[in-house]
Formats: sequence, structure tokens, C-alpha cells
Amino acid sequence: MCGIAGIFHVTEQQAIDADLIASMNDKQIHRGPDAGDYYFEPGLALAHRRLSIIDLEGSPQPMASACGKAVIVFNGEIYNFKALHTELKAKGYQFNTDGDTETILNAYLEWGEDCVHHLRGMFAFAVWDRQKQSLFIARDRLGIKPLYFSLLDNGHFVFGSELKVLTQHPRFDRTLRDTTVEDYFTFGYVPEPHTIYQNAYKLRPGHCFTIVRGQTQLPEQQEYWDIPVNPNAELSEQEIAEQLVERLKEAVDIRMVADVPLGSFLSGGVDSSAVVALMSQLQEDPVNACSIGFDIAEFNETDFAKQVAQRYDAKHHIEMVDQNDFDLIDKLAFLYDEPYADSSAMPTYRVCELARKHVTVALSGDGADELFAGYGRYRLHGHEEKVRAMLPLSMRKPIFGPLGALYPKMDWAPRVLRGKTTFQSMALDTVQGYHNSMSILRRDERMKLFSQEYKHKLGSYSSVAVFDQYRDKITGLDPIKQAQYLDMKTYLVGDILTKVDRASMAHSLEVRVPFLDHKFVEWGFNAPTHLNLVAGVGKHTLKKQMEPHLPHDVLYRKKMGFSVPLANWFRGPLKDRLYDNLLSEAMGQSGYFSSTQLKTLIDQHVKGVRDNSASLWTLMMFESFLRQSKAA
Repeated sequence: MCGIAGIFHVTEQQAIDADLIASMNDKQIHRGPDAGDYYFEPGLALAHRRLSIIDLEGSPQPMASACGKAVIVFNGEIYNFKALHTELKAKGYQFNTDGDTETILNAYLEWGEDCVHHLRGMFAFAVWDRQKQSLFIARDRLGIKPLYFSLLDNGHFVFGSELKVLTQHPRFDRTLRDTTVEDYFTFGYVPEPHTIYQNAYKLRPGHCFTIVRGQTQLPEQQEYWDIPVNPNAELSEQEIAEQLVERLKEAVDIRMVADVPLGSFLSGGVDSSAVVALMSQLQEDPVNACSIGFDIAEFNETDFAKQVAQRYDAKHHIEMVDQNDFDLIDKLAFLYDEPYADSSAMPTYRVCELARKHVTVALSGDGADELFAGYGRYRLHGHEEKVRAMLPLSMRKPIFGPLGALYPKMDWAPRVLRGKTTFQSMALDTVQGYHNSMSILRRDERMKLFSQEYKHKLGSYSSVAVFDQYRDKITGLDPIKQAQYLDMKTYLVGDILTKVDRASMAHSLEVRVPFLDHKFVEWGFNAPTHLNLVAGVGKHTLKKQMEPHLPHDVLYRKKMGFSVPLANWFRGPLKDRLYDNLLSEAMGQSGYFSSTQLKTLIDQHVKGVRDNSASLWTLMMFESFLRQSKAA
């Protein structure tokens, strides 16, 4: 696992300032503390920070092909590199190393841009083609590894593994993109392909592009892979029973190749427990399993993690985190480079910190909820969809629209009485309804929060556009599959995988994700909804097949999630900070918010009238980003 960076002068062959590319690369030294090097040509500089995992002494980067025609910087792991090595060697290609980096180089020389179809793994890379004077940029299919880029006003095309690499360039435009502020307060992150900055972008998962010398505009991102959405390809129950465990085990197995200590996260939930169980069956030595717990029972899952660790005689590493572990707030804003509001980033940071004490590579269970319908929101979405199927939108809108507007938001009441969001969603179509249900702040709440000035800037834009771009692709899928697809394209990438990448790389830890092996995804996404979601319980397909491998209590207990006690923090130790930060001069001068509504949100929460903790955390992380970006 590494960090990559580069500057390509697209219009001139002027020498790139060595100190500039070095300063950009140094911003991501945490991603690769083992080595750092550079490659220069007139008008080009490539940079790399290395975390040594495979071929520890070899495979230095940037790396030139044996023939000298191409140069690469690469972040990630290619799990089928040995097979590709053999195939390409038979075609006459020369190899000077035993790692996966040179395999990508020769694959590019053989297949050009189609090389991505031959790669199995997680990756973000740039290949400089010396003859074509072009830079080929690619990102893995599910978006496990990040890549940011921008074309600056001086002709510099800049890219890097983290946004802070780009912002280090003195010509980088720090103007915020107004629409992404609306997106952020909807989702809690900035969705691909945009960033918080107006002229900086993320490469979408499963996309690539080539930028050529003389090109003065950014090229369109080209999609080379997508989640299969064939509703006629559903797996049978027998096929699932016969294949799921073996296919998942194979995805785990190919991720256990490393020349450094390897282990796994173990939260005590189904997904990480499944990974530990299968790892234990694939190696003789005990698995290094890493867990954190909280000193507050409702957030602590370590008893379930211990059951799995004991069953497989794992070498179990546990650390307890104080319930008032909120000192990371500003550090998280630094790590994520743009507003990011998933509070589980805090325990994720801590478990990565723990894991790095014992291993350099850790496997995780991320992706299983999206792939096998594990989130509770899928069940609720299914219930709403039954009503939509009975009543056309022309009838639902005049009935449920007024109810959604008038019904109070009763966070304190039993769930059955908390109907405001449901009423609002029922007045919308399937995609809009799911967007409303997923929103941290619903549209009516955002419109109260935003200033008149900012709402005028937004015009007719709504963050539902993030979902709308996928409508054509999900036509024909059942409503739950539609939600799963949307989550895999947005929430999984922008929230879950971003969280894990930044938290792990902050500690120079590589995390591998077996559930997101693209071959397993291509197979598993076709598990039918009626087998995934049974009697309101998600991931039934996965749980059923893991019954011989895991304790019943682990498989069928209520899902807890990886969360922190925000509501208590904001009524206690963080109360003063809420008032100071959210009502600060910086927030007022930003022009985005109604100061009256900011104070109302804080007062309501502190007095116990409403639980506004999710909204307040989203605002606090935005304020921390604003403050740090101004200081940079």
C-alpha cells in the first residue's frame, strides 16, 4: 500500500520543480514510510511513497518498464499478478522484479488501456507512455483505493492519493464547489466524482482515462466495469448453498499473500467474524485478530468477538476505548481533507492504530452489508415500496406530502410513532424516497439550515441528482436491489471505503477487503432479495451459509454498528464547543448557514427537546474543515 503523486505539464515540456513535487509527496508520507522516490522528464514528475508488503527489497517506484517505454506509479495490490507474470513472460516480456507493479507495466504494454480488465485487486495507478506522451490513469472497480486530480491554470495536471497532495500545489484553486456542500449535508460525505473544491475531482470506481500532451481540458472518465444488474441472472438457493463459502474463501485466500505480518479486524459482527473464520481454515498459525471495545455496554461488542476468537484459537488483541474519546475531531478533519461526517471514523481510527501494533496488513469485512442487503434501511425501504406499488404517485403525493410536512419529528418516541421521514418518502418515487431516507438532514431540514444567499446560489440543484444519474442502470431491478446498487456506487465508496483508507493509512496499515473482490461481487450481487432479506432480517444468504462456521449468537444477534455516544457528548463535555464552533465567525462568514437555525439545533439538543446529534456532528466536522482549510 502506498501513496502516489504527479505533475504533468500538458502544454509545455518545462522542467517540474523538484522541491514542489517533493512537498506534495511529503504530505502523504504516512501512506508509505518505507521509501520515497521520483521520476523526472521535461514536463513530467512522478512521485511515490512506499509501504513495503510484497517483494520487500525489490519493486522500487516510480518504475520503468524493462524496455524503457513506460513508467508507473501504483498504489494497491494485484492479487493475480503471479498468473499475469507467467502469461506475459510467455509473450516475451521481461521482468526484473518479483512484485505486482511490473506486472501492470507489462500488461499496459501488451493490452493498452484494456489492461485494467486483466487486473484483479485494488489499485490506483498512473502509467506514463513515453512514446505517446500520455498519462493513463485508472482506479479499481469498487473504489477501494482513492485517486484525486485537477488541471490547474498553469497547465499542470496534478494527481495524488489524497486531496492534501493537490492542495499543496501553490496554484491549486481552493474555491469551494457550492453543490457539494448540499451533497455533504445530505450524505455526510462528498460523492464521486466531485470534491469539496470546484476544480478538483475523484476518479470514479471502475473508471480510467488518458490525458495527452497538448490536451488543454480534462478528458471524460471512461467506465470499464460496472456491478452486474441483470435481473434474469438470479442465483438459486442451491447455487448459493453450494458456492458461497468456497467463493468467499477463495477471495480471502488470495488476500493472504504478504511478506509482512498479516491479520484481521474482528468487531464481533457477522462480516469480520466470517473473514476470521475462513482465514483460520486457510493458515496453520493462529490469526491475529484485532478488536476494540468501549467502556459503555451499548456500544461494546467485544464479548461476541471473544466467542469467535476462542472458537478459532485466534491471537486476539483487544483494547478498550474511553467513551469520551473525542480528541480526534480535528485530526479527522485533517485526515479526510474535506468534510466527512461518519462518526464511526473515530473507532475505525483506533482499531487501525491497534492493528498496526501487531500487523502490517489486515483483512476487513466491509462490503457485505451492501452486497447481501444487511442494512436495516433495506427492510424499511421494502415496506415503503409495497405502498408505492399499491398507490400511484398521483395519489400518494397529495396524501403523504402534507403528512410529511405537518408530522413532528419525534426522535424520543417509540419507532412506530416516528413517521415523518416515512411520510415524506411515500410522497416520492422509489429513488427519491430512498434518497430521503438516506439523508442525514432531509431536504426540509437543509432548507432551514441554509442561508437565503446560499439557497439562491443552489438554484434548482438538489443532491438527489447523485442518485438520479444511476436511474437508467437500475431499471428492471427490484427496489431492494436498486438501493443496494445505489449504496455500492455512493455510500460504500464515499463513506465506508474512504473511512477505512484514511484511518488505516494514517497508521501505515494496509487493509484488504475480500467481500469486494470483483469476481465475488459479480456473483454475489445476483443473490435474490427474497433470500437475502428474510422475515425482516438482512444478510440471510450469508448468515445461513456461515452457520457451520460461526456461533449462533454472532450470526443472529441485533446489528449494533460501530458507533460512538454523540448525543451524550453534545449534552455534556462537547456542549460548550458546539456553541463556540458552530456559532463562530468562520461559520457565519462562510455564507452557507442561517445563524438562527444553527443556534436552534444546538439549543434543542442540549435541552433534550430533540436528538440533533447527527446534524450537529455533520456541522462540527464541516466547521473543523473550514477552520483548517483557512489556516493552510
